[in-house]
Formats: sequence, structure tokens, C-alpha cells
Amino acid sequence: MKSRIVIAGGTGLVGKQVVAELAGLDVTETHMVLRSSLAAPILGVTQHVVSPESWPDTVGELKADIAICTLGTTMKVAGSKAAFRAVDHDLVLDFAKAVRASGVQQFICVSSVGASASSANVYLKTKGDVEAGLRALDFERLDILRPGLLTGGKRTDSRLGESLATLVSPLSDILMFGPLSKYRSTPSDRVARAIVTLALGGGHGRFIHENESISALAG
Repeated sequence: MKSRIVIAGGTGLVGKQVVAELAGLDVTETHMVLRSSLAAPILGVTQHVVSPESWPDTVGELKADIAICTLGTTMKVAGSKAAFRAVDHDLVLDFAKAVRASGVQQFICVSSVGASASSANVYLKTKGDVEAGLRALDFERLDILRPGLLTGGKRTDSRLGESLATLVSPLSDILMFGPLSKYRSTPSDRVARAIVTLALGGGHGRFIHENESISALAG
């Protein structure tokens, strides 16, 4: 029997690579929840264009086995701290609560290295708050990926700061070894492959995956 997977954030840098990987598998049935339809359909993937308010009804009907969340934005795109949190915190947890209520037992989410609810950094605090919220939902299997600066792939928006950081990442990565290796940049396709491996692996428990673990999972 195929595993039914539902993904939110499937049009972003990591998400679209996850969807592409899953679409080519015979052992999964992939569904995307979207706020607007894609320009072109993806063979082997079903789109559900609904507002976040309707997510509980949509995922309730799907009866998925696994949920993947790669939702995320930036302060620049969002325009304010409140708008940023509305996406990176509220939408993520709204999706998680909806799939948990529908019976999903495995949840996979992309967070960030350095995520901490006690951080003074708005971005890292938001990610830490999300992680705490996910743990409170008591999934049988929870996988949180904490990559460093995401590199490679094609973004849908322009991010000058990240573009500059990406240019110097080959040098800065060399300087990060031992305990600091988790702060190295992370190829986005590696994160996508790690997510697919986790989706196919099953199991129970709560796991945090930083660079070393992400690389091992990606193969």
C-alpha cells in the first residue's frame, strides 16, 4: 500500500525539490496544499488549492499518513515581524494541528540551525517557538531539520543578504569544524533528499537533524 503524503510549502526552495523527488516514487501518493494553483501541474502530484482556514477539512478528507512542512518566508518579503511570524510560526502550527487532528502520526518540518525559544534573534526565536509547539502536538514520529544557510536550487524571490552569504560560504564553511560544523551552509537538494528518506523510513520518536545527520540521511 502506498504511503499518502501531504506537504505544505511545496513551492519554496526545499519544498519544490521534495515534491519532485516524491513525484517519481511508486511507493508514495503525494498531495500539496496550496494557497494558489501552480502554473503547470506536476505529474503524480495532486494539488489542493485552499485557504489555510480550510486546511482542517482538506487534510481531514485526505487521511494522510505523513505530513511535511517546508513553509517559510523572510522578514523582507513579509514586511514586518508580525507578518513574518504569521507565516513561519502560525501557518506552520496551523498545518501541524490540522494534520494531527486528521490522524497523521509522522510530521517532518524544516527549521533552522540555532533555533531556540529563548533566542533574542526574532528569526531563531520564531523557529524555536515552532519546534516547541510541534513537540506539544505529540506526533508518534517528529523530525525537525535544522540546516545552515541553504544553497543551490532556484528561489522564487531575491535575497541579497543570503546571496552574499552564499558567495562566501565555501570559505566560511572551511573555518567551521568540530562543534561548529552544524553552522556550515547546507545544499537545499541535500535537505530535500533527507526529508524523502525520513518520509520513507517510518519509526517512532522525536529527532533533531543538523548538518551531519542531514548529510547522512541524504546519502
